[in-house]
Amino acid sequence: MFAVYAAEPNPDAPLDALTVGERPDPEVPEGWVAVTVSAASLNMHDLWTLRGVGIKPEQFPMILGCDGAGTLEDGTEVVVHSIIGDPTWTGDETLDPRRTLLTEKYQGTMADTVVVPAQNAIRKPAGLSAAHAAVMGTAWLTAYRMLFTKSGLRPGQTMLVQGASGGVSTALVQLGRAAGMRVWVTGRSEEKRALAEKLGAHATFESGARLPERVDAVFESVGEATWAHSMKSLRPGGAVIVCGATSGPQPGADLQRLFFLQLRVEGSTMGTRDELADLLTFVANAGIVPEVGLEVPMDQAEEGFRAMLDGNTAGKIVFTH
Repeated sequence: MFAVYAAEPNPDAPLDALTVGERPDPEVPEGWVAVTVSAASLNMHDLWTLRGVGIKPEQFPMILGCDGAGTLEDGTEVVVHSIIGDPTWTGDETLDPRRTLLTEKYQGTMADTVVVPAQNAIRKPAGLSAAHAAVMGTAWLTAYRMLFTKSGLRPGQTMLVQGASGGVSTALVQLGRAAGMRVWVTGRSEEKRALAEKLGAHATFESGARLPERVDAVFESVGEATWAHSMKSLRPGGAVIVCGATSGPQPGADLQRLFFLQLRVEGSTMGTRDELADLLTFVANAGIVPEVGLEVPMDQAEEGFRAMLDGNTAGKIVFTH
Protein backbone atom coordinates (compact mmCIF):
# COMPACT_ATOMS: atom_id res chain seq x y z
CA MET A 1 0.00 0.00 0.00
CA PHE A 2 1.01 3.66 -0.42
CA ALA A 3 2.52 5.28 2.69
CA VAL A 4 4.55 8.22 3.96
CA TYR A 5 7.09 6.83 6.39
CA ALA A 6 10.34 7.30 8.26
CA ALA A 7 12.85 4.90 6.78
CA GLU A 8 15.32 5.37 9.64
CA PRO A 9 16.06 7.92 12.35
CA ASN A 10 18.01 11.00 11.30
CA PRO A 11 18.50 13.45 14.20
CA ASP A 12 20.33 16.11 12.17
CA ALA A 13 18.48 16.01 8.84
CA PRO A 14 14.98 14.64 9.54
CA LEU A 15 13.63 15.20 6.03
CA ASP A 16 16.36 12.92 4.65
CA ALA A 17 14.58 10.07 6.47
CA LEU A 18 11.19 10.94 4.95
CA THR A 19 10.11 8.40 2.34
CA VAL A 20 7.04 8.37 0.08
CA GLY A 21 6.47 4.89 -1.32
CA GLU A 22 5.07 1.43 -0.71
CA ARG A 23 4.72 -0.54 2.52
CA PRO A 24 3.16 -3.97 3.16
CA ASP A 25 -0.60 -4.13 3.68
CA PRO A 26 -1.35 -4.30 7.43
CA GLU A 27 -2.83 -7.26 9.26
CA VAL A 28 -5.95 -6.64 11.36
CA PRO A 29 -5.79 -8.30 14.82
CA GLU A 30 -8.95 -9.42 16.57
CA GLY A 31 -10.70 -6.45 18.16
CA TRP A 32 -9.05 -4.00 15.76
CA VAL A 33 -10.40 -2.38 12.57
CA ALA A 34 -8.92 -1.19 9.29
CA VAL A 35 -9.62 2.44 8.40
CA THR A 36 -9.27 3.50 4.76
CA VAL A 37 -7.65 6.91 5.20
CA SER A 38 -9.19 9.96 3.52
CA ALA A 39 -7.05 12.62 5.22
CA ALA A 40 -4.25 12.83 7.79
CA SER A 41 -2.77 15.83 9.56
CA LEU A 42 0.81 16.65 10.42
CA ASN A 43 2.08 17.20 13.96
CA MET A 44 5.45 18.16 15.42
CA HIS A 45 5.49 14.61 16.77
CA ASP A 46 6.07 13.39 13.20
CA LEU A 47 9.26 15.44 12.93
CA TRP A 48 10.39 13.98 16.25
CA THR A 49 9.79 10.51 14.85
CA LEU A 50 11.95 11.32 11.82
CA ARG A 51 14.66 12.41 14.27
CA GLY A 52 14.28 9.19 16.26
CA VAL A 53 12.87 10.81 19.42
CA GLY A 54 10.48 8.63 21.44
CA ILE A 55 10.87 5.61 19.20
CA LYS A 56 13.27 2.69 19.34
CA PRO A 57 15.59 2.12 16.36
CA GLU A 58 14.15 -1.34 15.77
CA GLN A 59 10.68 0.20 15.21
CA PHE A 60 11.73 1.63 11.84
CA PRO A 61 10.48 1.83 9.12
CA MET A 62 7.53 3.63 10.73
CA ILE A 63 4.53 5.04 8.88
CA LEU A 64 3.98 8.60 10.09
CA GLY A 65 0.79 10.34 11.22
CA CYS A 66 -0.97 10.34 14.59
CA ASP A 67 -4.21 11.81 13.27
CA GLY A 68 -6.58 10.86 10.50
CA ALA A 69 -10.10 10.43 9.23
CA GLY A 70 -11.48 7.78 6.90
CA THR A 71 -13.98 4.99 6.46
CA LEU A 72 -14.52 1.53 7.88
CA GLU A 73 -15.20 -1.50 5.70
CA ASP A 74 -18.96 -0.93 6.04
CA GLY A 75 -18.65 2.69 4.89
CA THR A 76 -18.94 4.33 8.33
CA GLU A 77 -16.97 7.59 8.42
CA VAL A 78 -14.67 7.77 11.44
CA VAL A 79 -12.00 9.84 13.16
CA VAL A 80 -8.94 8.08 14.59
CA HIS A 81 -8.04 8.41 18.29
CA SER A 82 -4.29 7.93 18.39
CA ILE A 83 -3.72 6.93 22.04
CA ILE A 84 -3.51 3.15 22.43
CA GLY A 85 -3.40 2.00 26.02
CA ASP A 86 -2.98 -1.22 27.93
CA PRO A 87 -6.16 -3.30 27.44
CA THR A 88 -6.34 -3.84 31.22
CA TRP A 89 -6.22 -0.11 32.03
CA THR A 90 -9.41 1.59 33.24
CA GLY A 91 -9.99 5.31 33.52
CA ASP A 92 -8.22 8.22 31.82
CA GLU A 93 -5.99 6.65 29.15
CA THR A 94 -3.65 9.66 29.14
CA LEU A 95 -2.53 8.55 32.63
CA ASP A 96 -1.83 4.95 31.59
CA PRO A 97 1.96 4.47 32.06
CA ARG A 98 1.91 1.89 29.25
CA ARG A 99 0.04 4.02 26.74
CA THR A 100 1.53 4.66 23.34
CA LEU A 101 0.67 6.74 20.30
CA LEU A 102 0.37 5.77 16.70
CA THR A 103 3.86 6.13 15.15
CA GLU A 104 5.57 5.08 18.40
CA LYS A 105 4.76 1.37 18.44
CA TYR A 106 2.00 1.04 15.87
CA GLN A 107 2.02 2.28 12.27
CA GLY A 108 0.43 5.68 11.59
CA THR A 109 -2.25 7.29 9.46
CA MET A 110 -0.27 8.62 6.48
CA ALA A 111 -1.11 5.61 4.33
CA ASP A 112 -3.91 4.02 2.35
CA THR A 113 -4.94 2.12 5.50
CA VAL A 114 -4.37 2.40 9.24
CA VAL A 115 -5.26 -0.30 11.76
CA VAL A 116 -6.47 0.69 15.25
CA PRO A 117 -8.43 -0.84 18.14
CA ALA A 118 -12.14 -0.75 17.35
CA GLN A 119 -12.86 1.75 20.16
CA ASN A 120 -10.28 4.14 18.63
CA ALA A 121 -12.43 4.63 15.52
CA ILE A 122 -14.95 7.33 16.50
CA ARG A 123 -17.91 8.14 14.27
CA LYS A 124 -17.38 11.39 12.37
CA PRO A 125 -20.18 13.98 12.51
CA ALA A 126 -21.81 14.42 9.11
CA GLY A 127 -21.17 18.15 9.03
CA LEU A 128 -17.40 17.83 9.38
CA SER A 129 -15.25 17.26 6.28
CA ALA A 130 -12.56 14.58 6.29
CA ALA A 131 -9.82 17.22 6.12
CA HIS A 132 -11.24 19.10 9.12
CA ALA A 133 -11.89 15.89 11.04
CA ALA A 134 -8.28 14.82 10.48
CA VAL A 135 -6.95 17.71 12.58
CA MET A 136 -8.98 16.83 15.68
CA GLY A 137 -7.00 13.99 17.24
CA THR A 138 -3.90 15.74 18.59
CA ALA A 139 -3.83 19.56 18.38
CA TRP A 140 -7.57 20.15 18.77
CA LEU A 141 -7.96 17.42 21.38
CA THR A 142 -5.05 18.91 23.34
CA ALA A 143 -6.68 22.34 23.18
CA TYR A 144 -10.09 20.96 24.19
CA ARG A 145 -8.68 19.20 27.27
CA MET A 146 -6.64 22.26 28.29
CA LEU A 147 -9.65 24.56 28.03
CA PHE A 148 -12.57 22.47 29.22
CA THR A 149 -11.03 19.81 31.48
CA LYS A 150 -8.01 21.54 33.01
CA SER A 151 -8.49 25.32 33.14
CA GLY A 152 -11.71 25.68 35.13
CA LEU A 153 -12.65 28.73 33.05
CA ARG A 154 -16.26 29.87 32.77
CA PRO A 155 -17.82 31.71 29.82
CA GLY A 156 -17.08 35.40 30.14
CA GLN A 157 -13.66 34.96 31.73
CA THR A 158 -10.43 36.03 30.02
CA MET A 159 -7.91 33.60 28.57
CA LEU A 160 -4.47 34.35 27.12
CA VAL A 161 -2.99 32.10 24.43
CA GLN A 162 0.79 32.38 24.10
CA GLY A 163 1.66 32.09 20.42
CA ALA A 164 -0.80 32.84 17.68
CA SER A 165 -0.43 30.49 14.74
CA GLY A 166 0.33 26.89 15.72
CA GLY A 167 -2.21 24.08 15.65
CA VAL A 168 -2.97 24.06 19.39
CA SER A 169 -3.04 27.86 19.57
CA THR A 170 -5.47 28.31 16.68
CA ALA A 171 -7.68 25.59 18.13
CA LEU A 172 -7.69 27.32 21.53
CA VAL A 173 -8.72 30.61 19.90
CA GLN A 174 -11.58 29.04 17.97
CA LEU A 175 -12.80 26.87 20.86
CA GLY A 176 -12.52 29.70 23.40
CA ARG A 177 -14.45 32.13 21.22
CA ALA A 178 -17.18 29.56 20.56
CA ALA A 179 -17.45 28.83 24.31
CA GLY A 180 -17.93 32.48 25.27
CA MET A 181 -14.50 33.31 26.68
CA ARG A 182 -12.76 36.62 26.14
CA VAL A 183 -9.78 35.51 24.06
CA TRP A 184 -6.45 37.34 24.08
CA VAL A 185 -3.46 36.14 22.08
CA THR A 186 0.24 37.02 21.79
CA GLY A 187 2.15 36.67 18.53
CA ARG A 188 5.63 37.43 17.26
CA SER A 189 4.52 39.00 13.98
CA GLU A 190 1.72 41.19 12.71
CA GLU A 191 0.75 38.41 10.29
CA LYS A 192 0.35 35.85 13.08
CA ARG A 193 -1.64 38.26 15.22
CA ALA A 194 -3.92 39.04 12.26
CA LEU A 195 -4.62 35.32 11.87
CA ALA A 196 -5.63 35.07 15.54
CA GLU A 197 -8.01 38.01 15.13
CA LYS A 198 -9.51 36.43 12.00
CA LEU A 199 -10.17 33.26 14.01
CA GLY A 200 -11.99 35.15 16.76
CA ALA A 201 -9.45 36.61 19.19
CA HIS A 202 -10.88 39.71 20.89
CA ALA A 203 -7.43 41.30 21.19
CA THR A 204 -3.84 40.48 20.20
CA PHE A 205 -0.53 41.69 21.58
CA GLU A 206 3.14 41.50 20.73
CA SER A 207 5.02 38.76 22.56
CA GLY A 208 5.87 39.91 26.07
CA ALA A 209 3.66 43.00 25.91
CA ARG A 210 2.08 44.42 29.05
CA LEU A 211 -1.61 43.50 29.04
CA PRO A 212 -4.47 45.89 29.89
CA GLU A 213 -5.37 43.69 32.86
CA ARG A 214 -4.49 40.31 34.31
CA VAL A 215 -6.18 37.22 32.94
CA ASP A 216 -7.93 34.23 34.48
CA ALA A 217 -5.85 31.58 32.68
CA VAL A 218 -2.87 31.37 30.36
CA PHE A 219 -2.41 28.58 27.83
CA GLU A 220 1.24 27.71 27.38
CA SER A 221 2.96 25.64 24.70
CA VAL A 222 6.05 27.83 24.22
CA GLY A 223 7.92 27.41 27.52
CA GLU A 224 11.11 29.26 28.32
CA ALA A 225 10.55 32.23 26.00
CA THR A 226 7.11 33.14 27.38
CA TRP A 227 6.99 31.66 30.89
CA ALA A 228 7.86 34.84 32.80
CA HIS A 229 5.23 36.76 30.86
CA SER A 230 2.64 34.04 31.52
CA MET A 231 3.22 34.19 35.28
CA LYS A 232 3.08 37.99 35.36
CA SER A 233 -0.13 38.01 33.31
CA LEU A 234 -2.20 35.97 35.78
CA ARG A 235 -4.62 37.39 38.33
CA PRO A 236 -4.36 36.07 41.89
CA GLY A 237 -5.71 32.53 41.92
CA GLY A 238 -5.30 32.16 38.15
CA ALA A 239 -3.98 29.15 36.28
CA VAL A 240 -1.40 28.45 33.62
CA ILE A 241 -2.15 25.33 31.58
CA VAL A 242 0.92 23.81 29.94
CA CYS A 243 0.97 21.35 27.05
CA GLY A 244 4.47 21.88 25.68
CA ALA A 245 7.71 23.83 25.72
CA THR A 246 8.80 24.44 22.14
CA SER A 247 11.31 27.15 23.07
CA GLY A 248 12.90 25.22 25.93
CA PRO A 249 11.81 23.14 28.91
CA GLN A 250 13.56 24.95 31.79
CA PRO A 251 11.94 28.32 32.48
CA GLY A 252 12.43 30.18 35.73
CA ALA A 253 9.83 28.89 38.16
CA ASP A 254 9.00 32.28 39.77
CA LEU A 255 8.06 30.41 42.94
CA GLN A 256 7.49 33.54 45.02
CA ARG A 257 4.78 34.75 42.65
CA LEU A 258 3.40 31.20 42.44
CA PHE A 259 2.74 30.79 46.16
CA PHE A 260 2.04 34.43 47.08
CA LEU A 261 -0.67 34.83 44.42
CA GLN A 262 -1.82 31.22 44.85
CA LEU A 263 -1.41 30.48 41.17
CA ARG A 264 -2.08 27.06 39.70
CA VAL A 265 0.19 25.31 37.20
CA GLU A 266 -1.49 22.40 35.42
CA GLY A 267 0.07 20.03 32.91
CA SER A 268 -2.04 18.67 30.07
CA THR A 269 -1.31 15.99 27.47
CA MET A 270 -3.56 15.03 24.54
CA GLY A 271 -6.98 13.83 25.71
CA THR A 272 -9.24 10.83 26.15
CA ARG A 273 -11.45 9.02 23.67
CA ASP A 274 -14.53 10.48 25.37
CA GLU A 275 -13.09 14.00 25.18
CA LEU A 276 -12.43 13.50 21.45
CA ALA A 277 -16.03 12.36 20.91
CA ASP A 278 -17.29 15.43 22.81
CA LEU A 279 -14.93 17.70 20.85
CA LEU A 280 -16.25 16.39 17.53
CA THR A 281 -19.85 17.01 18.63
CA PHE A 282 -19.03 20.51 19.92
CA VAL A 283 -17.21 21.54 16.73
CA ALA A 284 -20.04 20.24 14.55
CA ASN A 285 -22.83 21.78 16.64
CA ALA A 286 -21.07 25.14 16.99
CA GLY A 287 -20.33 25.32 13.28
CA ILE A 288 -16.60 25.78 13.90
CA VAL A 289 -14.41 25.50 10.78
CA PRO A 290 -10.92 24.45 11.93
CA GLU A 291 -8.09 26.51 10.50
CA VAL A 292 -6.14 24.55 7.88
CA GLY A 293 -3.11 26.50 6.77
CA LEU A 294 -1.91 24.08 4.10
CA GLU A 295 -3.63 21.16 2.37
CA VAL A 296 -1.64 19.03 -0.08
CA PRO A 297 -1.97 15.55 -1.61
CA MET A 298 -0.34 12.85 0.49
CA ASP A 299 2.16 12.00 -2.25
CA GLN A 300 3.49 15.58 -1.90
CA ALA A 301 3.91 15.25 1.86
CA GLU A 302 7.45 16.62 1.85
CA GLU A 303 6.03 20.09 1.12
CA GLY A 304 4.05 19.99 4.36
CA PHE A 305 6.94 18.59 6.42
CA ARG A 306 9.26 21.28 5.10
CA ALA A 307 6.75 24.02 5.98
CA MET A 308 6.54 22.74 9.55
CA LEU A 309 10.32 22.35 9.86
CA ASP A 310 10.81 25.93 8.63
CA GLY A 311 8.13 27.27 11.00
CA ASN A 312 5.84 28.34 8.15
CA THR A 313 2.65 27.20 9.84
CA ALA A 314 -0.68 28.99 10.15
CA GLY A 315 -3.15 26.48 11.50
CA LYS A 316 -2.90 22.79 10.67
CA ILE A 317 -1.18 21.03 7.76
CA VAL A 318 -3.33 18.34 6.17
CA PHE A 319 -2.57 15.60 3.64
CA THR A 320 -5.42 14.19 1.55
CA HIS A 321 -5.80 11.18 -0.71
